[in-house]
Amino acid sequence: MANSEADGPGIRVASAAGRWVVLTTVLGSGMAMLDSTVINVALPRIGEDLGTDLAALQWTVNAYMLTLAGLILLGGSLGDRYGRRRIFVLGVVWFAVASLICGLAPNAAVLIAARALQGVGGALLTPGSLALIQASFHPDDRARAVGLWSGFGGIGAAVGPFVGGWLVDGPGWRWVFLLNLPLAALCVPVALRHVPESRDPYAHGRFDVLGAALGALALALVTYALIEAPGRGASPAVIGAAVGGVVLGVVFVGVERRRADPMLPPSVFASRQFTAVNVVTLCVYAALGGYFFLSAIQLQVVAGYSALGAGTALLPTTLLMLLFSAASGELGQRIGPRIPLTAGPLIAAAGMLLMLRVGPGSASVTGYLTDVLPAVVVLGTGLVVVVAPLTATVLASVDTARAGLASGINNAAARAAGLIAVAALPLLAGMGPEAYRDAGEFAATFRRAMPMCAGLLAAGALIAWATVRDPAPAVRDAARPECTVHCGVAGPPLEPAPETARPDGGTATTDAD
Repeated sequence: MANSEADGPGIRVASAAGRWVVLTTVLGSGMAMLDSTVINVALPRIGEDLGTDLAALQWTVNAYMLTLAGLILLGGSLGDRYGRRRIFVLGVVWFAVASLICGLAPNAAVLIAARALQGVGGALLTPGSLALIQASFHPDDRARAVGLWSGFGGIGAAVGPFVGGWLVDGPGWRWVFLLNLPLAALCVPVALRHVPESRDPYAHGRFDVLGAALGALALALVTYALIEAPGRGASPAVIGAAVGGVVLGVVFVGVERRRADPMLPPSVFASRQFTAVNVVTLCVYAALGGYFFLSAIQLQVVAGYSALGAGTALLPTTLLMLLFSAASGELGQRIGPRIPLTAGPLIAAAGMLLMLRVGPGSASVTGYLTDVLPAVVVLGTGLVVVVAPLTATVLASVDTARAGLASGINNAAARAAGLIAVAALPLLAGMGPEAYRDAGEFAATFRRAMPMCAGLLAAGALIAWATVRDPAPAVRDAARPECTVHCGVAGPPLEPAPETARPDGGTATTDAD
């Protein structure tokens, strides 16, 4: 295999090879995005078919987010060291096998375990898809290639709930997972045939596996305690899990401080701006994680929507992000992030409070136009205002060389926040294990949960106003995000890491077949 420098000729977007690379990365990342956007609308049917309680539905969502959030930083490092195409293909195959197990799961325990395996695959393929674009394309075409990847991913996110709802109402919820098999069957051979291998020749083989394991286990124990508390109360298992999770979290911080090559370098938090924006991220995405989990159930169990109707009802939020995120990013570049990061969460909070109008009768055309549509449009407007400036502020708050790391940390923090929210909100709102089977009980607890989500957003807005400072225009321009289109609601968009500098002035190595 011949080696060529990534800062040399590279692949052009307009070439056949360029189109193959874009197709491959869109298919791979689209699998992970599709599952994260459609699972919520399938939950009531999964519960009915498998005879599960609310805790099992929470774990169906959280098992995936747990392994994904815990391993996504490690997944990017593995690609740099062992080959980005190799790890990406491994992630796609892993994700497809886990999806097959999900689709064939005979009970909730197997489904939850398979969802955790899906998260591992997602952690391998999600950062790998963007890294392949960064390493494969000519420098002059990278921004355009990332834009295509982001744009097609946004379209997939917009279509996902519609397709997922149709599958749930038609052939059944299992096809939400089985749909990944033909996508993987197309993605893998195209990747092996048309995508050049690339790696960072100066990346070492040391990985912070201990840090990743400690972080994931701490999250798992805290999540277990929060989910099981409504059914088991203050039992020894629940209390032990909560205490164990906190202790492991403290151990994780200590390990990361002492390791020479930590997964989560404490030094990156020396930037007060970076720390502040990540706290805002935790507030925003905790609220969103709880909102989308509960709203999809509220629309079906209480309002009477079908799965397809519920997915379609929430679609305007995603469409607004698809259409206007780029413009919002440009506005944030001109006026600075402080105002968008304050105003956006407050607007989104208003949208969540408007969801309190949703109830019996909201499934009619009039009910949708008066109860649901105003809420999702206001919420979507708030997300348009906040997401792109949030990403830009994360990038502007650290050195350019750490932009990829900063973006990965921010994405992992958002997913961890959603994980905790899905676990904690039913407990805080007083939802019983069978609440989702009773329209009256679920509606009452939903009315208690939405103000909590809105309160998280308001807290994020106050933190942003008090702590975020507008960087100099030159710094804002240098930190302009490449992923300007973002439609996922589980986490802010990942940004490509800068190419690794080489002693001879080159960058990463690409192997052309």
